[in-house]
Amino acid sequence: MGRAPRSTLLLVLAAAAASCLWGAKHASGDSGKDILDVSKLEMFVDELPDMPRLQGYGVKDDLLLPGNLTVGMYEKFWKFHRDLPPTRVFAYGLTQDSATVPGPTIEAFRGVPTHVTWTNHLPSRHILPWDPTIPTARSGAGGVPTVVHLHGGVQPPASDGSALAWFTADFAAVGPAFAGSSLVYFNRQPPGCLWYHDHAMGLTRANLLAGLFGVYTIRSPELERPLGLPCGPTFDRSLVLFDRAFRTNGSIYMNTTGNNPSIHPEWQPEYFGTAIIVNGKAWPFLRVSRRRYRFRIINASNARFFRLFFSSDSGLRFLHLGSDANYLPRPVHSRKFLLAPSEIADVIIDFSEASASASASAVVLTNDAPYPYPSGDPTDELNGKVMRFVIAPEREDDPSRVPRRLLTLPRPAVHRAAATRYIAMYEYETASGEPTHLYLNGKPFEAPATETPKAGTSEVWEVINLTEDNHPLHIHLASFVVLEQRELVGLEEFKECMQKANDAAACKVEEHLKGGRRRRVPRYEHGWKNVFKMRPGVATRILVRFAPLDGGTYAFDVTAEPGYVYHCHILDHEDNVMMRPLKLVH
Repeated sequence: MGRAPRSTLLLVLAAAAASCLWGAKHASGDSGKDILDVSKLEMFVDELPDMPRLQGYGVKDDLLLPGNLTVGMYEKFWKFHRDLPPTRVFAYGLTQDSATVPGPTIEAFRGVPTHVTWTNHLPSRHILPWDPTIPTARSGAGGVPTVVHLHGGVQPPASDGSALAWFTADFAAVGPAFAGSSLVYFNRQPPGCLWYHDHAMGLTRANLLAGLFGVYTIRSPELERPLGLPCGPTFDRSLVLFDRAFRTNGSIYMNTTGNNPSIHPEWQPEYFGTAIIVNGKAWPFLRVSRRRYRFRIINASNARFFRLFFSSDSGLRFLHLGSDANYLPRPVHSRKFLLAPSEIADVIIDFSEASASASASAVVLTNDAPYPYPSGDPTDELNGKVMRFVIAPEREDDPSRVPRRLLTLPRPAVHRAAATRYIAMYEYETASGEPTHLYLNGKPFEAPATETPKAGTSEVWEVINLTEDNHPLHIHLASFVVLEQRELVGLEEFKECMQKANDAAACKVEEHLKGGRRRRVPRYEHGWKNVFKMRPGVATRILVRFAPLDGGTYAFDVTAEPGYVYHCHILDHEDNVMMRPLKLVH
């Protein structure tokens, strides 16, 4: 690794000039006078929506055929709460009228390709602020740049949603890596839960805040039916969690003043909303029977972690089936679990285990993760509650079951790793301690790829977090297993060396790991993942597999342009610019 810069290397552009292109107008600035006090909104009055479901496949003569969908991005109004005025959003859907936040759930079958043409019908100006001083997709012709990434998907580089493959309405402007808006998802991977979301350079945080995300599931009847798990739209539900703040007129509130306004006029290190949203409704409720339900829980927040649990007297717990896009080898129980931005927990909740007391007839899913995580503010009465389950009094017949074993995926073979790499996480600050930007391995996004694994191999990555934040690291295309987490000894001395040399080996990282406390990897995260929480001051060792989990070789050329990326999935960090290219080679 080369020398790590001590100060921002980003070109500071004229904010006013750039905003004239297509930035949002801010009529009232950030006086705070028109920010909604969400404590005035009554909780648990809106029923949990079930998002529309789209078939990502065709059927003819009882045979499954490749599917073809056209999904648009639209500006519309959305009701986040019964008593909140309609909110202007960006939303995915087949039409503007049917578009939703989150977008429709695309249902695919393993091994059956899904072709999606993504169409951009967004206006000439964004509805939220964006910062022109961070590397950002720019459209001199007007329009909002967008590009869709299928998170957790195993797809060709041209269909992966490169941050530089963006396009605006009517293709008035396109990014340097744009190759078309009709993408193919081969679905040649184990069954599981994925999600799709915008990935435009420098705009991911604003475009997701506006509403551009949705669920994508891959099913495999031949593998999953024998498991006997809860199924069907009533008993197998997605829960998409995120947070939003609002103005009194119902519009989404996003601070328009940066923490370093002389450097970044509008960029803030993290976005936190005051209301907790599930499936597009603030603090909803769901009526359930006393039986097993399967919930695929996705954290679609920009920066908020959720540590989820029920009260101890409820009698309820979680039974984990999968983590991110893949099944675990065996079900794992927990009373509480931590979910970082972009992580997925596939769990069963058996409401027949709920206490028979009157108070347990309505139980609240609760959150106590500090924000920013792990050393920020404690949760309160608003962001500490997620949703309510209203449990029927009588037990219901339940044909589902939970097997002792789930699906068999490859065991991690560390001894076969082709290489070991160090990935260092840096945050740069002003003299007053305010963040300016974040880098991986001390390099900006546009620097040539330094991570060039060979297709079909595995590598050990030692991810060294030199910041005070927990960073959820996401690797496109690949799956990985977390091997261990060790605290660094003599952290400040090691940081000082890394700031000067940006070379973990030269800074004797192994010496700083001797005697370091080992952090346990939760059993519910022992499977193959695509995101993991990198603890501050800790080296996390992962085995990254650049080969299909179900064996064989990729069905496409993974070495093609524009390649892939890996990045922190706190969106405010990813945009500024905690993301690096990942270039596979033959």
